[in-house]
Amino acid sequence: MQFTQYTDYSLRTLIFLGLHRDSLSTVTEIAECYRISRNHLVKVVHQLGAQGFIETVRGKGGGIRLAVAPEEINIGDVVRRFESLAIVECFSENDTCAISPSCRLRGVLQKALRSFVEVLDAYTLKDLLVNQKKMKNLLSVVD
Repeated sequence: MQFTQYTDYSLRTLIFLGLHRDSLSTVTEIAECYRISRNHLVKVVHQLGAQGFIETVRGKGGGIRLAVAPEEINIGDVVRRFESLAIVECFSENDTCAISPSCRLRGVLQKALRSFVEVLDAYTLKDLLVNQKKMKNLLSVVD
């Protein structure tokens, strides 16, 4: 399974903000640290705000920060909100696969997906922030 870039950037943004809880961050700062598209990140940040994960402070000296503590942000929840988990056509309402009525693949994949999400549900953002000093050092290196 491969996450979309949108989900990847959402998780990276949350990690960055979790590492910088003592200050406001900017979209530009995050984009530069990760070497990713600022324009794409703006959309991600908007959605993170709409979902209640982050809050924005407008005006001079404004920026973004986590809206809740890292231990309250469940990784499985983030993935479910940002990722389509219809990993094959037969998971969708528009299933046109000719063998769907008798195929066992759907059940097998649903079971695998449940296991995958259960693992993600066992972790919070706080769990991802254990190597804070090293992660901050890596993010401070911008070409």
